[in-house]
Amino acid sequence: MTVWLTRIQLNLRHRDARRDVTSAVGLHHRLMMLFPDNAGETARQNMGILFRLEDATSAGSQTPYILIQSQVQPDLNRLPNGYGTAASKNLTPLFDALSDGLTVHYRIAASAVRKSGPTTRAAGANAIIALHGTEADQWWQRQAEHKAGLTLTTAHSTPLDAARGTRVQDNHHVKHPRTRFEGTAVITDTNALRQTLLSGIGRGKAYGCGLLSIAPAARKPR
Repeated sequence: MTVWLTRIQLNLRHRDARRDVTSAVGLHHRLMMLFPDNAGETARQNMGILFRLEDATSAGSQTPYILIQSQVQPDLNRLPNGYGTAASKNLTPLFDALSDGLTVHYRIAASAVRKSGPTTRAAGANAIIALHGTEADQWWQRQAEHKAGLTLTTAHSTPLDAARGTRVQDNHHVKHPRTRFEGTAVITDTNALRQTLLSGIGRGKAYGCGLLSIAPAARKPR
């Protein structure tokens, strides 16, 4: 299995690029256009597509950019002319080099939420409640240790704007709260980490949440 990482450096002078960064739904549709049309109703899952929009300030870049991870190489010729500068690289060597005890940098924009219980009257039973501050940090620590096979050594969290948009087919308003978590960790379960890197973490994966990026501690994930 080959895993691809694609980076699209956006040209915000392009109308489509400016529009896409304001809508998680629109960006989802844009990126899915880069992949084969015959992958079925669960195309995103079938091709292992996860993505994250990075703002220029946090990424040390002049303009925002998009990271896409996929198990099918995207056709970058399908991007509109002038949309941005894009390139793909093979991540398989990184996956193969993972091992227990390795220290890595990590970065993820995730939707830290929980379901309300029967006693949470304001939200109603089984409503989705966004987590903030310490609760969000605790959520990420649980995900890292119990799902991703990582023991956190440093952790920093930053609240982000929610991933928003409206689906045209049913006029459903999408909203996924997001928090960026980044820091260092030690791999304790390599198999669990590989699986989590492929599948993502949490809700909103179709709309830019849940892509976990790692890199050996000698360099940071981009």
